Amino acid sequence: MSETLAAAEVKNYDLFIDGKWIKATSGETENVLSPINEDVVGVVQMGAEHEAELALQAAERAQKEWKKLPSIERANLMRKFAAEIRANKPYLSNLLSREQGKLISVAEMEVEVTATFIEYACDGARSIEGDIMPSSNPKEQIWIQKIPRGVIVAITAWNFPLALAGRKIGPALVAGNAIVVKPTQETPLATLELGFIAEKVGIPAGLINIVTGKGRVLGNALVANPITKMVTMTGSTPAGQQIFKTASEHLAHVQLELGGKAPAIVFPDADIDLAVDACFNSRFDNCGQVCTCNERMYVHEAIYDVFMERFMEKVKAIKVGNPLDRSVTMGPKVNASEVRNMEHLVAKSIEEGATIATGGKKPEGAEFQKGFWFEPTIITDVTQDMTIVHEESFGPILPVLKFKEYDEVVENANDCEFGLAAMVFTRDINTIMSLNDDLEFGEIYVNRGHGEQHQGFHNGYKLSGTGGEDGKYGFEQYMEKKTFYVKY
Repeated sequence: MSETLAAAEVKNYDLFIDGKWIKATSGETENVLSPINEDVVGVVQMGAEHEAELALQAAERAQKEWKKLPSIERANLMRKFAAEIRANKPYLSNLLSREQGKLISVAEMEVEVTATFIEYACDGARSIEGDIMPSSNPKEQIWIQKIPRGVIVAITAWNFPLALAGRKIGPALVAGNAIVVKPTQETPLATLELGFIAEKVGIPAGLINIVTGKGRVLGNALVANPITKMVTMTGSTPAGQQIFKTASEHLAHVQLELGGKAPAIVFPDADIDLAVDACFNSRFDNCGQVCTCNERMYVHEAIYDVFMERFMEKVKAIKVGNPLDRSVTMGPKVNASEVRNMEHLVAKSIEEGATIATGGKKPEGAEFQKGFWFEPTIITDVTQDMTIVHEESFGPILPVLKFKEYDEVVENANDCEFGLAAMVFTRDINTIMSLNDDLEFGEIYVNRGHGEQHQGFHNGYKLSGTGGEDGKYGFEQYMEKKTFYVKY
């Protein structure tokens, strides 16, 4: 990868298959537009069924030798991969910011997290454990081993494309698998750069393949192919449901991290300043494009006025603009469709009787004439039955609701088809323990905003997914068990 490539240069990317860069047989390409100004930031190939087959066959061949290596040897090579990602942080973060619209500081953090996801997986190389169990028969033992699944297909989302790739590549390869990564059409460029890094550090051909194309064509072909032994996908719930159905035809293991509608609940005894900061950051981080973001905020009536006064002050201080400018605190949405959804939710909220306390439209000014922009928006006078309380916005829109009683707010928080994350703010240990029993979410943040850690377990309930990622339980998703009955 050229470290001297100018930031404004438009690069043409081929498909990375079996250690080579190849063009799609269709001859079709697609421009990747920057959400900042709609300029072309890269051109990618539109792979289809043929390229899916090539990539999966390459992965299958490579995995047969890779799985024979000691896990620590696999980890040592992957550490070099992570180190090279980190060495290219300036280039990769600039590219991420231009293709996705995230703040440059957030893009730099994403590159670092990509490397640490892989390094955390490497730390688990010595901890792949099985069991020896007593048999009911004399002179016999039962051995249970954890072994790699084979070929993994990874389908990533556009909000953190590089980090999500690292989150899947790391455990997949350290566990002894090979992988085919399909990034989204909106933000494929930084992920494709991983192919150049894989070449540079000497990762054997075929272990990492990166292909671009339409989800309903290339993605479906990857999932439907019997070579695929596991699909790990981060994205929307409808897409995840379709993947689950398609993979069921050949019973591939499926790990899905899907939509969310995280409630933030602020009890009357909460540290108000802490809760204001956490709820604010957890709504507007990455322009609200985080699956665990504060999507609906419940504030106790006893502290509602003082809480909202401080909260609104922070919201009105947000500086929207070019995310490469370090004085800016919020960038654009990722595409025009996302902006239209913001407009729909605002219009629907007004129709249903809510009040737009601030924002609610595209910002004004010459710099916002192109690109995909939306103002930080707070919606008040909201009731539980309104659309904005139930539909995932995935953007800088926040409905705020008052509550009186514990049972009321728990019922309303659980009144949701999603169950990914929740945030609660209280100093009372009895309330915290009761919430642990009562909230129907796979990830609960107590007295802090969203943001999982590598050693935790990122696991959603209901329509937020199945399987889970991160930590030792996430690592185990990339392995299956083999049982030996050993007579001696």
